[in-house]
Amino acid sequence: MTTMHRLVLWNLDHTLVDVGRVTREAYAEAFQRVTGRPLVRLAPTAGRTESEIIFETLAFNDVETTDDHLPMFMAELARAFEGRRGDVRAHGRVLPGAKEALAAVGRLGNVVQTVLTGSIRDNAAVKATELGLGRYLDLEVGGYGSEVYPKGTLIELARTRASQKYGVPFDESAAWLRGDRVIATIYIADSAADVRAAQIARCPIVAVATGSATETELRDAGADVVLPTLGDTATVVRAVEYLTGRS
Repeated sequence: MTTMHRLVLWNLDHTLVDVGRVTREAYAEAFQRVTGRPLVRLAPTAGRTESEIIFETLAFNDVETTDDHLPMFMAELARAFEGRRGDVRAHGRVLPGAKEALAAVGRLGNVVQTVLTGSIRDNAAVKATELGLGRYLDLEVGGYGSEVYPKGTLIELARTRASQKYGVPFDESAAWLRGDRVIATIYIADSAADVRAAQIARCPIVAVATGSATETELRDAGADVVLPTLGDTATVVRAVEYLTGRS
């Protein structure tokens, strides 16, 4: 009998949660602490890593960057988020169907669920834990923007971490048969940039139109499956099974 092993990578912001207000406030505080100036313009965030957002935000605000700016900004951003745990609970929200989808996918068996996010590790942990999603996710094996790699590389990094922890070679390919085991990785996210990252990493992707991208834009970008939201739990589970193979 063939056993299915799945690594399910979830994007956080605008896929599972919305903490936009807190993010803007944290960026403003970090910018002020690093530059001594008020933040005027924040760079677009959809599908991007923290390092990309930080460098573009500094450029938008006419700050000449040095090698010290990125680590300083990341440290201040983590500090600003840590001080806003209560704000995350008060003003952040879990998107419709997200918690139910996490629970249902977790019940498929032999599933490792984690995050693949542009957020730095500390901030991703604050978002997931304060909004009640931490129990569904193994945050230890995720891929994070604090590692200053493009998201395609972060997918490979998460595969490697999960492989080392669980003894299942998720890093070999997107989906393959080894003996009596089928091993697969899948990414669930909301932006065209996430779709491109999945393609680079040879990882199937379910794209949900809960961010700034429309269903048409996600389909045109090449997403394997496009959903309007995570609201239909059965449809989410079917998409995961379809792209990874049934157990």
